[in-house]
Amino acid sequence: MPQAVAGPEIERLIQLLARMPGLGPRSARRAALQLIKKRETLLAPLADAMRVASERIVVCQTCGNVDTRDPCTICCDEGRDPAILVVVEDVSDLWALERSGAVTARYHVLGGVLSALDGVRPEHLNLDSLVARAADPAMREIILALNATVDGQTTAHYVTESLKAHNLKVTRLAHGVPVGGELDYLDEGTLTAAIRSRTPF
Repeated sequence: MPQAVAGPEIERLIQLLARMPGLGPRSARRAALQLIKKRETLLAPLADAMRVASERIVVCQTCGNVDTRDPCTICCDEGRDPAILVVVEDVSDLWALERSGAVTARYHVLGGVLSALDGVRPEHLNLDSLVARAADPAMREIILALNATVDGQTTAHYVTESLKAHNLKVTRLAHGVPVGGELDYLDEGTLTAAIRSRTPF
């Protein structure tokens, strides 16, 4: 077992950074060293920003987005089309679509997808509030912007069945999204094309 090369505080910083997606032990050590070298300009402001975020970030009770206000900034934006609702798996997917600028609708974050393997059932997802939002007479279209994975498509079918009583137009992203792909890793051009060429589900 390798010996610690720094005090427990630094080792803890490295271990916490290593838990971040895309950061392994080596990358975490490099990131920690960079933070330590630039304590005044990087470490202190980052620590302060994280403290403030921890205190103020809330989950929007309307759509499931994360923000420092509830309802969130997107839900309060009067420039968005209230008749179109984009359903996504996670907040990262919502952010990916927002980066593309392809849609000016409102969102609904499911908080995951159905997965028999992982034991994720309908009651574990934010589905009841989606059905309630779909009942709004102003609602015209639901866009299923779920990942093109087996679990994502299973969830899309379940959502479609759940919304049948509301007589809404239900569409999905076009096949420009690769099978097995995840929205957060796609470029803005692909996301824009997928939104514009969406088809009935």
